[in-house]
Amino acid sequence: MTEQTECYLGIDIGSISTKGVIIDGARRIIARTYLWTEGNPADAARRVVADLGSQVDRDAVRVRAVGTTGSARRLVGAMCGAAVVKNEITAHAVGTTFLHPDVRTILEIGGQDSKIICVENGIAVDYAMNTLCAAGTGAFLSSQAHRLGVEVEEFGEIALTSKKPANIAARCTVFAESDLVHKIQVGYAREDIIAGLCRAVATNYLNNVGKGKQIVAPVVFQGGVSKNAGVVRAFEDELGMEVLVDADGHLMGAFGVALLAAEAAPRAVAGASAVGTATGTGAGSADATGNAAADDEPFDFDALRDFEFATREVECQKCANRCEIICVYRDGAIIDSWGNRCEKGAVKTTA
Repeated sequence: MTEQTECYLGIDIGSISTKGVIIDGARRIIARTYLWTEGNPADAARRVVADLGSQVDRDAVRVRAVGTTGSARRLVGAMCGAAVVKNEITAHAVGTTFLHPDVRTILEIGGQDSKIICVENGIAVDYAMNTLCAAGTGAFLSSQAHRLGVEVEEFGEIALTSKKPANIAARCTVFAESDLVHKIQVGYAREDIIAGLCRAVATNYLNNVGKGKQIVAPVVFQGGVSKNAGVVRAFEDELGMEVLVDADGHLMGAFGVALLAAEAAPRAVAGASAVGTATGTGAGSADATGNAAADDEPFDFDALRDFEFATREVECQKCANRCEIICVYRDGAIIDSWGNRCEKGAVKTTA
């Protein structure tokens, strides 16, 4: 029998995109994927797992534990029997400090939100997030690219050809779009407008997300927008320092939570139980799909495809809290729930 490589899977489920990686025992990424969530995180998770499974030799790879992060981390964690479910701040900090032990500031801009993480001695000590204004996100750049008739992937290289970036007001999406239309009408060069948009993203981020934060080098820039060379240049100009971008920087949340899953795997084998939970208390245990981190039952790449998952929100009536509890069902049977603030709202899951 061929000796199998022990690996760990991480999934980052965002509102715009869903990312996934598989890392080996040496913590190297051996499979990676980046797909659009398309408003359906459960289906996106299925597609990510299927894509990752197609990139590896399943007979030679044994996924011992799964980790999830992102906005739909608990739902997908329940689906996958995740050993670890962590917030994006923790996942990004863990992944980045692994690659850059001396990092002091992490800048991250995704499709619909952005965040900054301040690090000292490898530990995240402060952070801020912006989920209210879209003016400094990937969604903003994509909409303006469509208006200009340019692929957003081309923005960076076009921006770098500009000699005099246009001054685009980016306090909010409405102001930015209005200013953009005005600049087009008065005849600004396309490259100057695009460079101005990239600069507006950087300044909007620093004035909002980074407000009051001490940005100290080394600085690492992550998220889908980090692939835009124009925004990277704008950050370097505004900060007056080098901004590092990793080839897999857009996958850092998935990488970080895969690292955390690897740390949880030894405990998972020792404490395997009947049903895994989205809180990590059943770390590595088999969930309703039959996935497990235990040595005798590795993660099954095909299991998610064979079951129908659904969620339902219920209001607990057992005390004055009236908690809104999210229940996750597999083929009509409840496998997990969360949202209760006391024991009265606890929901019995199907073993």
